[in-house]
Amino acid sequence: MKFVAFERALQGTGASRRLRITGRTPGIVYGGTGAVSLIEIDHNALWHAIKKEAFHGSILTMELAGVEHKVLLRDLQMHPYKQQVQHIDFQRVEARTRMTVKVPLHYSGEAESPAVKAENCLVNHVVTELTLSCFPADIPEFIAVDLSGLKKGAPLHVKDITLPKDVKFVVKGQVNPVLVSVTPIVIEEVVAAPVVEAKGKGKAGAKPAAKPAAKK
Repeated sequence: MKFVAFERALQGTGASRRLRITGRTPGIVYGGTGAVSLIEIDHNALWHAIKKEAFHGSILTMELAGVEHKVLLRDLQMHPYKQQVQHIDFQRVEARTRMTVKVPLHYSGEAESPAVKAENCLVNHVVTELTLSCFPADIPEFIAVDLSGLKKGAPLHVKDITLPKDVKFVVKGQVNPVLVSVTPIVIEEVVAAPVVEAKGKGKAGAKPAAKPAAKK
């Protein structure tokens, strides 16, 4: 994806607030051999761009002052309740430097799995993205995960999937976290309560016998 940024001269809270009023979003570009650059981006164009998955996990081409730079989105600050991007950070990309990125997982095939079709199980996507380490040219747009082989009692872990060549999973906490859980659906039977007959009465719902008429 490609986007256009403009050089920003002023910085500070007041300057950023005035910039947002004019329909621009302040940001910075850092990393690599260059100094930190202050930038601003048209908010409408940025708002449409952030709705695309590729903008968040792939190498982007930023045009700044007529020169193209390869960058990666690093931080996006949103307004608490307005549909407004308040600040954005990008990192410069160098071809021979490994980078740590978050890549979305695309699940498919669970409806055809034995767990769902034959074993009455509920499939839950525990993790929706992975933190990976790789060179810029190897950053995948997403990781496709086939769930058609899921079975009852066998959750899917990170080590169960195949990552692209030269792409490594970055451990944060658990070494082999669960990606997808498989839970049997328990159906509880409702047992009707027994009908208790009152003392001195016949069957439930039966009318009492009529008394014989008194003799004159």
